[in-house]
Amino acid sequence: MLQNKDILELKRRFKKEACTFTRMCGCYVDANKNKVVEINETFLNLEDEEFYKYLEIAKKALSGTIGNNLLELSFNKEEEEAGGKQQYLLGLRESGLRNPELLSHLYDMIIENYDYVGNYLILLFHDAYDVITKTNDDLKLDESEEVYTYLLCAICPVNLSKPGLGYREAENRIGVRIQDWVVGVPDVGFLYPSFIERSTDIHTLTYYVRDAKDSHADFIEAALGCGPKRTATEEKDTFHAIVKRAIAPIIEKSDDVLLDIQENLHTLVEEKEAEMEDLVIGEPEEFTLTPEIIKEVLTQSEIPDATVTQIQDHFVEEFQDAPPAVKHLVDEKAIEKNQKAKKELKLLEEVASLRQELKERDEISSDVSLRINPEKADQIKTEMIDGQKYLMIPVEENEQITLNGVETTV
Repeated sequence: MLQNKDILELKRRFKKEACTFTRMCGCYVDANKNKVVEINETFLNLEDEEFYKYLEIAKKALSGTIGNNLLELSFNKEEEEAGGKQQYLLGLRESGLRNPELLSHLYDMIIENYDYVGNYLILLFHDAYDVITKTNDDLKLDESEEVYTYLLCAICPVNLSKPGLGYREAENRIGVRIQDWVVGVPDVGFLYPSFIERSTDIHTLTYYVRDAKDSHADFIEAALGCGPKRTATEEKDTFHAIVKRAIAPIIEKSDDVLLDIQENLHTLVEEKEAEMEDLVIGEPEEFTLTPEIIKEVLTQSEIPDATVTQIQDHFVEEFQDAPPAVKHLVDEKAIEKNQKAKKELKLLEEVASLRQELKERDEISSDVSLRINPEKADQIKTEMIDGQKYLMIPVEENEQITLNGVETTV
């Protein structure tokens, strides 16, 4: 399983004194899918300014959250056979990026399947990392465990810089700034083979996507030969859409109900994580959503049985053999905001209650404090008896009376 510590171990080497990239190749593609220029460089021979810029791009292609921006993808079965894309990538890796035909084939595969409107730059880095053995307490030993040889690819949009004014040094005046084509941060990329538990895994690649709302599933299958995999954001959006489509026709405030469902899921995750902390050593298995959990959570939110069944059926149809992790379906920011709003509302209610209590106490501190049903108010009258003025209130037999908080009858 892909872990943060493995990604961080690689990225820590992406600096001047530790970098061992042997070669960097690339292809600049215009909006009409034409190859404008190809590059082929010994990476360590680059000028410092270029060196650091390219290194920054390499870091970005391994950035973000595992499960959302970084996905561990497995090859389709046929792609691991002779002539498959896994075999091709292995050959490209072994060539050290020195085979023009293999490089051209990669560029062609990306150009054909990468759905992007505009110019972009394909960059490919080759590296051989001498993995030093570590003890159980993470102390390094001065001996090699294996040599991890890999390819890192980054596909970067290239956009025209914004127009504006600038200082034109040759003319010594302020004038219109010359617009340049600027390479941006990677949109998608991949690391092959994956680096799993400090070792080479030729059966998977690590896929990067900048915008987790769109994993480019078609590109994953067609260009890389891997089965598609949703990002955590895509899983959340898909599940929320299933629920809202089902409850919107029968529940007016569907957004509030969806938030309530997320809070129930959030509680389940917290309970499960607390349980796993006591039972599991190492990386615990992901707590995935099942139709049974859906029924439990939706029942808590008082969703009708027929609607629960509808949501269960759509969930099974949509996710099939790849159920999402429960934690991926929860919008933490929305829950935090809602909990904050609930606390504020509760505080306002408590303040209002205290004010009412103080008001009632003030009334009781008067010589006479009277609260009466408005229907009896016009029956109240005063009367002099033996020179003493009395307040007269007519009452029926067994009529309920509360006197200074004590209920009584007459």
